[in-house]
Amino acid sequence: MDFQYSEEQRLLADSAARFVRERYDFETRQRIAMGEAGFSAEHWAQMAEQGWLALPFAEADGGLGAGAVEMMIVMEALGRGLVVEPYLPTVVLAGGLVAACGNADQRAALLPAIAAGEIKAAFAHAEAAARYSPAFTACEARPAEGGGYVLTGAKSVVLGAPLADRLVVLARTGRKPGTAQGLSLFLVDPAADGVVVRGYPTTDGQRAGDVLLDGVRVGADAMLGPRGQGLAVAERVLDAATAMLCAEALGAMDAAVAMTREQLRTRTQFGRPIGEFQVLQHRLVDMTIAAEEARSLTIRAALMLDADEAERRAAVSAAKVTVGDRGRFIAAQAVQLHGGMGVSDDMAVGHYFKRLYMIEQLFGDAAYHRDRWHALQ
Repeated sequence: MDFQYSEEQRLLADSAARFVRERYDFETRQRIAMGEAGFSAEHWAQMAEQGWLALPFAEADGGLGAGAVEMMIVMEALGRGLVVEPYLPTVVLAGGLVAACGNADQRAALLPAIAAGEIKAAFAHAEAAARYSPAFTACEARPAEGGGYVLTGAKSVVLGAPLADRLVVLARTGRKPGTAQGLSLFLVDPAADGVVVRGYPTTDGQRAGDVLLDGVRVGADAMLGPRGQGLAVAERVLDAATAMLCAEALGAMDAAVAMTREQLRTRTQFGRPIGEFQVLQHRLVDMTIAAEEARSLTIRAALMLDADEAERRAAVSAAKVTVGDRGRFIAAQAVQLHGGMGVSDDMAVGHYFKRLYMIEQLFGDAAYHRDRWHALQ
């Protein structure tokens, strides 16, 4: 694929790479990930100053009106630095939903604040029994006396939930789980009565939480978009988030390959660098090829986000399967070629291993996306 950045995109890529290189070294990342807050307010503010939090939103909503390629550039840099700030949950997921179907008042209340780094948000969609498919949402939103809705249910592994100032909740306003109709989106304050967020660190240094909704009362103005038509919007935004997650994986893969190349160059055995052994050279070449294969399909997925539904879904699923497979291969090779110390928490390569394995599971594993891709053929 012949794909070249424009001058503006190259400047964005240089800026993002410089941020990671100069402000987000491995020691800084570890300190942030292991801290009580789970993110750095200082770095979040710097991302806002760079304009990254405003990238995908329309200028009328306080954003920069950028496209998928610009978002991909930022996500790749964040993956290279293993950045733990909740960019994907806030900007791509929750922000994307508000931008896609929020009314003028909802967009005005939330999007400029997200762009300025003043609030963080999360999308509560996954459920334990749903097996990656939002159509199987069981969380209910029943009409309340006097207007509004009452939300009851549980959401699992909500990315960024412990840090969120707002939640976007996918809930059923009609039909039964498994049907495409009857799903709606709601804005929920995590501090509201009946909301419990049980936060925890994930194995890759991120923060997630289980969200319990026990008779949570929301007004009619909390609904995002038309009643019962939330599934199509949720799936479109989840596809965009999956493509951006693949872009993050590209950065992590490139970093793992670079670390392994340096390890082969500097570690000696039998009086010479181990990189001189041909069998290890071949393994490094295989890692490099795997990263490039993942890159090609990720770029295609990003470029297809505005295509019709079937083409978009097929491109995203193809990318997710390839990124998951190649990412696990690169992670395993990187750890093996570092020897026993590759699994130590003191070495960065082990953390890339954890993140790449986690990425393979998020928003649908390889089996889920293979089935989805075959269903579209």
